[in-house]
Amino acid sequence: MKDMKLKDMKLSQRDAYGMILEAIDTGQYKPGDRLVENELAERFGVSRTPIREALQRLETQSLLTRDGRSLIVASLDHNQLAELYIVRAELEGLAARLAAKHATDEEVRVLRQMVEEDRALIGDPDALARANRRFHKQIHLASHNRYLVQQLDLVHRSMALLATTSLAVDGRGQDALAEHARIVEAIAAGDGGAAYEALRAHISKAFETRLKHDSGREARQ
Repeated sequence: MKDMKLKDMKLSQRDAYGMILEAIDTGQYKPGDRLVENELAERFGVSRTPIREALQRLETQSLLTRDGRSLIVASLDHNQLAELYIVRAELEGLAARLAAKHATDEEVRVLRQMVEEDRALIGDPDALARANRRFHKQIHLASHNRYLVQQLDLVHRSMALLATTSLAVDGRGQDALAEHARIVEAIAAGDGGAAYEALRAHISKAFETRLKHDSGREARQ
């Protein structure tokens, strides 16, 4: 009975962490939003103990930060954003290179299907952003390197701290899908170098789009 309670407690901790992380990732909680234990416990239907431990874990991972005694969703300054995109471009490029070598025929077909199905989402930035995350995750898995997947998971957790998606910029969704198609074809051809360059160029373009969008928004304020 004691072992079962311990197992349930660990499951609650993992569920609480995952639910809060997903809420940040999907924009339900944005940078600067305050997270309160009792409100989160009520929202997610778990006790305050796993919520407290989940918040501590998220703070350790720098996804939450302190504002006085309160915990708030962290934000990234310009330098942190640039550093994140540099690391992301290299790791994602490596994943594409390895996917070109190790992806199965089935994985390649899934990637192609994703590109085709995602065309229907152009005009819906939030849905396209979710589809974009699924697409990149599929490439990570197709690399068949568990340690690289773990590192990319950490990078993408930090990407959740961006309040907006570059896919919301006019025309970016269509361009991004064209870039996705080039990445997939390079992987399908087994051309690791081309896959690496295509994915790095894709991340670079996303970063450039975000910088222009953020600069324009600041100028209007």
